[in-house]
Amino acid sequence: MFPILETDRITLRELTDTDVYDIFACLSNKEVIRFYGSEPLNSAKEAKELVEFFKKNYNEERGIRWGIERKGTKGIIGTIGYHAWSQKHKRAEIGYEIHPEYWRKGYTSEAISKVISFGFDTMGLTRIGAIVFLENEASNKLLEKVGFQKEGILRGYIYQQGKAYDTNVYSLLKR
Repeated sequence: MFPILETDRITLRELTDTDVYDIFACLSNKEVIRFYGSEPLNSAKEAKELVEFFKKNYNEERGIRWGIERKGTKGIIGTIGYHAWSQKHKRAEIGYEIHPEYWRKGYTSEAISKVISFGFDTMGLTRIGAIVFLENEASNKLLEKVGFQKEGILRGYIYQQGKAYDTNVYSLLKR
């Protein structure tokens, strides 16, 4: 059964086909994907394929992705989760995005804190990593705020729109 997580203001829940248009609205937005490492979605069909990809990853125990839903509302404002999950090595990488309408309101910070706790306490992780574009000041600051430590720079690590970008690599270890 897919785990549902809650904070005071948000519910983190399984993504479904009803979320396709919200995912498309988020991941077709050039501001959102500016530091995402992929091209903007061009259709709802691509968003549906992404939902199916997340389901497959979860079923094959390679990752988990939640929809971020504000309590008292229908529809998601973004997603958060783990990819590159290695049960053997007890590690995964965290990733997230949120629609610009909800930036700087604390939702991402709430979601990250809840997902970190789940990763350490339920998934048995001892290391959570994160890869962030150098230019993504908001995400770099957020990760440091919640306790991640910068380990270094991966040069030319992510290609987006035909250009190589350097990224910061972060980690958070279970205490």
